[in-house]
Amino acid sequence: MRPERSSAWPALAAWLAMGLALTGCGTPGAPMPPSLKLPDPVTDLSASRTGNQVSLTWTMPKKNTDKLLLKGNLPVQICRKEGSGPRASVDAALLLAPDAHGAFTETLPLALAAGPPRSLTYFIELKNRHGRSAGLSNPAVVLAGEAPAPVAGLSAQVRKEGVVLRWTPGPEASQPSSPTVIRLHRKLLTPRPKAESAQPLSQQSILAPPPEPLEQSLLVDSGLQSGRVPDRALDKEIRFGQTYEYRAQRVARVTVGAQTLELAGPLSDPVRVQALDVFPPAVPAGLAAVATAAGVATEPSIDLSWQPVTDADLAGYLVYRRQGDAANGAWQRISPPQPLIGPAFHDAHVQPGHTYRYAVSAIDQLGHESSRSPEAEETVPNP
Repeated sequence: MRPERSSAWPALAAWLAMGLALTGCGTPGAPMPPSLKLPDPVTDLSASRTGNQVSLTWTMPKKNTDKLLLKGNLPVQICRKEGSGPRASVDAALLLAPDAHGAFTETLPLALAAGPPRSLTYFIELKNRHGRSAGLSNPAVVLAGEAPAPVAGLSAQVRKEGVVLRWTPGPEASQPSSPTVIRLHRKLLTPRPKAESAQPLSQQSILAPPPEPLEQSLLVDSGLQSGRVPDRALDKEIRFGQTYEYRAQRVARVTVGAQTLELAGPLSDPVRVQALDVFPPAVPAGLAAVATAAGVATEPSIDLSWQPVTDADLAGYLVYRRQGDAANGAWQRISPPQPLIGPAFHDAHVQPGHTYRYAVSAIDQLGHESSRSPEAEETVPNP
């Protein structure tokens, strides 16, 4: 005796077929009893645009909506929406394992890479083997539209005060109302050895500076308020002895609703610079000389003082003296072999009635000596 086929089966089959046919980017399918076993939605999707490329990153979920660990690779569907328009699928065949780091980069279609800036929202959708999803990820918004022009002519030069970067002025020079700024990206190419940086804080020198970050960015003021279009910047945060790589890009800032978004142009060609310290310290200033006459129990002398030099690598000072007319007499160093630590010197090798001229220079720890200071003249009184 053949068992009767339930009349519900054709309806259920049609229901399932219709649900699978309707599934799309953010389109829910028909429910699948008894357990959906849907992957948890992605919650940390982020997006960035450089030039005409958009890069997405996210973390795949570990569990499904039934709080059970996911098994096997999951199909990943990427969706985007221009402005308030409908969502559209991005052609990307991705299969990723649970708890994996997800990444995807697409080159924008011509229509999205042209025109005025406007919002472009991305979503991630994960589906189970029946094509069902627990919903879209968090939205990640970038700007569609024409990207700013690339930065040309980037150059770098080491100065005593830091690295001076220059570039060729772009369209903003003829359009001062353009809301673009310059962003400089700096990469440290000579980081500290891992063994040294891994030492416990108790074993590291208290005076040692903290390690530099491997990458930093510097946003250059547009200069629009001053009426000057920027074509240079000074990076004061470099450390001598290190090698750096710089790249630059123009960035447009656009307010969409209550949110300010950035549209970055392509990165420039890199320039490398080795920050060698070949610069002497600042020239000491404010040199003053005061003579003391010989007394019953004292010898004649001249005391010198000057303003301290604040260079971080200062080793000390050197004192020079000459006797006679300003146009005559050779300079002689009269300070000790080791540089003076403080901004003062006592010259006890003088004679009453003689006039002496002094000058002071600063020297750094690598032996670079500054120019001599302006002269200070003093005559020792006769007893």
